[in-house]
Amino acid sequence: MIILYSVETFRDYKYLGTRVRVDGTVGEYKWMTYGEAGTARAALGSGLIYHGIPKGSSIGLYFINRPEWVITDHACSAYSYISVPLYDTLGPDAVKYIVNHAAVQAIFCVPQTLNGLLSFLSEIPTVRLIVVVGGIDEQIPSLPSTTGVKVLTYSKLLSQGHSSIQPFCPPKPDDVATICYTSGTTGTPKGAVLTHGNLIANVAGATCGTEFYPSDVYISYLPLAHIYERVNQVMTAYFGVAVGFYQGDNLKLMDDMAALRPTVFCSVPRLYNRIYAGIMNAVKTSGGLRERLFNAAYNAKKQAMLNGKNPSPMWDRLVFNKIREKLGGRVRFMTSGASPLSPDVMEFLKICFGGRVSEGYGMTETSCVISAMDEGDNLTGHVGSPNPACEIKLVDVPEMNYTSEDQPYPRGEICVRGPIIFKGYLKDEVQTREVIDEDGWLHTGDIGLWLPGGRLKIIDRWDHIIL
Repeated sequence: MIILYSVETFRDYKYLGTRVRVDGTVGEYKWMTYGEAGTARAALGSGLIYHGIPKGSSIGLYFINRPEWVITDHACSAYSYISVPLYDTLGPDAVKYIVNHAAVQAIFCVPQTLNGLLSFLSEIPTVRLIVVVGGIDEQIPSLPSTTGVKVLTYSKLLSQGHSSIQPFCPPKPDDVATICYTSGTTGTPKGAVLTHGNLIANVAGATCGTEFYPSDVYISYLPLAHIYERVNQVMTAYFGVAVGFYQGDNLKLMDDMAALRPTVFCSVPRLYNRIYAGIMNAVKTSGGLRERLFNAAYNAKKQAMLNGKNPSPMWDRLVFNKIREKLGGRVRFMTSGASPLSPDVMEFLKICFGGRVSEGYGMTETSCVISAMDEGDNLTGHVGSPNPACEIKLVDVPEMNYTSEDQPYPRGEICVRGPIIFKGYLKDEVQTREVIDEDGWLHTGDIGLWLPGGRLKIIDRWDHIIL
């Protein structure tokens, strides 16, 4: 359990921060330390035991990013429960399907998602406990005893757990950590079963050659229901990083970043494209001397980077420090995933924000990262070298004219093997066998080619596999 190590190592360091107050107003970030989070984790897990939720049960998380999400996930790990993220965009039918499919016994929600749950409570018979995060005791509805379901606030559960702390029941590496549901080809969500070993292996491999520190600050806004943000949380905990949460509104993300001043920023091309377009439009609109100065600084810095030299700090002072302030002024490491980032935007981020920018490739079924760009790699248009925790091979797809004999670079379907590969789809042997062959290779359905230096480039899609 990474969090056990983190609580012992970084006990008094800042860990989970939020700007949102109990009354809903927004202020400066207030922090919980690693030690305090560890105490809450033990109380929460003990509270679940107090309510008779047996080890190995599935626990649903039906709310967006906030400190309680991470603490609940840590409690699941400490007491051998399985976390099952649920998210609003799925719609009520998909939520019902997942809760029943994963036999969820307890659901953590917020007041905004509670009413939806109660409206179809009779259709989710495995649920025995509903915990309302941010709820007020006096406003919690009491259900008839005939439902067999208890509803209580998160604070009440913590209080009950505090009064009867139970010893940890840590999982083994092969035990299931989480079931992440992805949209299936037929519209029915598929539950990707990931073990503790999968998640640890992925983060251990993905952070080789990358240093993070307790002085680092990370902003959490990508959905915790997706594997990208989940492994980011494992990474931040291991290195003792402080994690500040956005207020829940993407339109106010820049305001949150200005208040938090993160040093690590993980995002997706859609947001980076917006930042790029906004700044380039502002430069063009400014015209005259300002536009010429920006272009001169941009080209000088670009040329220095291409020549492997350190650009003159003068350009940062004159031009780029003002742009860096858009993300709080301290970002030193940025990652991009989920879809391809255009080379122009990648170059822009490196020049304007001055830190390391790494593009990666991954999927839920591989516990996230399959490959990522190495530090110091200034070549764009690829997704880096393999995660050290896996092997990658390209398999011929003759019907699409992709083979290992192709010139100048070998091409084929990207297949992945190693400790990062998921156990399979929950209760679906047929689809599991479609993607994992008898030798343990996961067939991604993506077509790639090998560039010099062991860099992987994605060039096409073979649509009959994972969607």
